[in-house]
Amino acid sequence: MDTSTKSFNPNKHLKEQFVTNLTGSSVLELFVLSALFPMLILLRHTIGICNTDHVIDDKLSKKKDTSTVTSRNPRVYIIAMIVDFLSIVLPFTLLCTVLADWTYMSGVLFLLVLVFSVASKKNGSSSDVDAGGHSFRAYVSSYRVSMMLITCICILAVDFKIFPRRYAKTETYGTSLMDIGVGAFVFANSFVSRQARGISTMGLKSALSSTSPLLVLGFARLVSTAGVDYQVHVGEYGVHWNFFFTLAGVAVLTSIINVSPKYCGLVGFLILIGYQACLMSGLNVYLLSPERSTDIISQNKEGIYSIFGYWGLHLIGVWLGNNLLFGKKTNNWARQRVWILFVFFWCLTLILDRYVERPSRRMCNLTYVMLVLATNLEVLAIMMLSDYIPGRKVSLLEQAINRNLLAYFILANLLTGLVNLSMDTLSVPPLTAVLILIAYGFIICAAAAFADYNGIKLKFW
Repeated sequence: MDTSTKSFNPNKHLKEQFVTNLTGSSVLELFVLSALFPMLILLRHTIGICNTDHVIDDKLSKKKDTSTVTSRNPRVYIIAMIVDFLSIVLPFTLLCTVLADWTYMSGVLFLLVLVFSVASKKNGSSSDVDAGGHSFRAYVSSYRVSMMLITCICILAVDFKIFPRRYAKTETYGTSLMDIGVGAFVFANSFVSRQARGISTMGLKSALSSTSPLLVLGFARLVSTAGVDYQVHVGEYGVHWNFFFTLAGVAVLTSIINVSPKYCGLVGFLILIGYQACLMSGLNVYLLSPERSTDIISQNKEGIYSIFGYWGLHLIGVWLGNNLLFGKKTNNWARQRVWILFVFFWCLTLILDRYVERPSRRMCNLTYVMLVLATNLEVLAIMMLSDYIPGRKVSLLEQAINRNLLAYFILANLLTGLVNLSMDTLSVPPLTAVLILIAYGFIICAAAAFADYNGIKLKFW
């Protein structure tokens, strides 16, 4: 008897095969893509139409977020959000789909427009910013929002044929746009974590309590995907594991082994080197093998062992955040260090890729961690060029998403699941797929805007 008709997801196997055995794109293309997205946000910052000054009174905007709600003009707020959507999210979506073959040309075009914008106006300078303009934390917020936008667009786009297969997650080794998402999430959180701020870490009991929302989300995803027969690529994390469990595991390890922020960089590198040595001693063969025993570790070997790589990434992120973000340094000092580190990690990635082991998100090996650091610092470095951009206005959309980053991510995951269960994404025509992705992006941005306008900030722990 054919049971596929009773399934919520009759094309589950085909969808799993659609994201299997992929090898990614070139390192150069990933480098250009990592530059394109922050450049889009910088271009929005150059547009004086419907910026934050038109929506929020300057005096009130310096107070807490909740005090700005009554000062906002709803009509102007909606127009500003639409402008932000059209100038940021819509181009993001098109660059990942119909404009994917024009990546290099788009990079050159955006660069020329930015250079022209800076050259045409001379009122933007780094000295102005150091004297009282944007702080380094504003750039970090823009960076985190850009990475979240890319991730949320890609998690649905990957299920459509309009999304290039070279951008989807790689099977074993390789570099791709979606490979960076998981590592970027870990790095972005570690960069602004309590540990990076120098706040003493919690004990194991408190850590388990604080990570309980992640565990709840992890089990909720496990139960829901099994309940609706949702497609799950077992080779990504394992049979039962998922990304929320990885985040919880990193948090627990961090609480058990309390490392001072100033030593986190050294400890993180030592963990990564030790883990890489184990991988090259045969652990990589075990992790990449499709063979699995019946025990829980073998069933979820990729997710469990990769925690060591993500933990090392987390510790390095803590060290960088403590030095760059929470240190008492000027913007100019921080910008110089970010650019130096971004170039350093790209060079280190190329060396490790050639002489040690290719990047592998599935194992979270040393080369992959260096690639994540390189791409993330590249995005942050380009964001810091906002010092030289006339106007330097942070968009309302960035503020809205930054207010509820995790809630935004969860909503995007729920909508992705809903779309996949309501249609056969593999048979959707290209134009329809793009329209669906645009509508999806508009809905999650509208939800973020609604929460922001009403002063709603969801805290999960």
